[in-house]
Amino acid sequence: MRPADGICLRVSGLTKRYGGLRALDAVSFEVRRGEVLGLIGPNGSGKTTLFECIGGVLPLDAGRVEADAALFYLPDSIAPWPSQSVGWALDFVAGYFGAPSGLREAVIEALALAPLLTQRIGQLSKGQRKRALLAVGLLTSRPLVLADEPFDGLDLRQTRDVAEALRSFARDGRTLVLSIHQINDAARVCDRFVLLSGGTVRGEGTLSELTARAHTSTLEEAFLALT
Repeated sequence: MRPADGICLRVSGLTKRYGGLRALDAVSFEVRRGEVLGLIGPNGSGKTTLFECIGGVLPLDAGRVEADAALFYLPDSIAPWPSQSVGWALDFVAGYFGAPSGLREAVIEALALAPLLTQRIGQLSKGQRKRALLAVGLLTSRPLVLADEPFDGLDLRQTRDVAEALRSFARDGRTLVLSIHQINDAARVCDRFVLLSGGTVRGEGTLSELTARAHTSTLEEAFLALT
C-alpha cells in the first residue's frame, strides 16, 4: 500500500521499544512531496530512533512506514571513507547513483565545498564534514532525503547558507525531512513541522497552524506550549 497523491511518505502508529522503555509511541505523520519537513525535538526525544526506523536501520515493534519514493537516510556524526578526499567521495556517489549531469557542480557550489575537495574526510572539522555529507545525500538523486541534525557543528553564517541551499534543492523537486533540535534553525528552512517529545508526536503543521493552535507567536513558544 502506497500513500495517496501528494504524499510521498506516511508513518502510521510507529512504535519502538527497548526492553521496558518505549522510545517511540504510536508516532504518525505525513510528508508531502517537494516540501522541507522539520522533525523538531530536544535531544532524547526519539528523533534519531524514528529516522533509523524509517530508514530501515531498526525494525519496528508496531505500525508501518509507507513510501512512494526511494529514500536516502543520512545519519548524524558519521565519517565514511576517512582516508579518501571529499572530491573522491562526491565522484564515487555521483557515479554510483547516476547523478544527473551538473548536479555535482551545483552541490559543490551550493555548499561551498570547493576549498575542501582535496582534503581527507577524516581530517575535516565537524562543520566541514557535515557539509560534505549533506552533499553526499543530495548527490544520491533519491527523491526523499532524511538528514539527522544537518546544522549541527555549523556557525550562524554556515547555517544560513546551508539552509538556503537545502531550500533551493527542495524547490527543484527534492523532498527533505530534517531532524533538528535548534528551533530557530528549523523555522529558517522548513515548510512544516512535526513536534516530537518523549517519543510522541505533540503537533504537526505549518508555523501559522502550530502557533494558532498554541495561541503563541513563535515556533519556540508553540513547541513549549504543546509539549
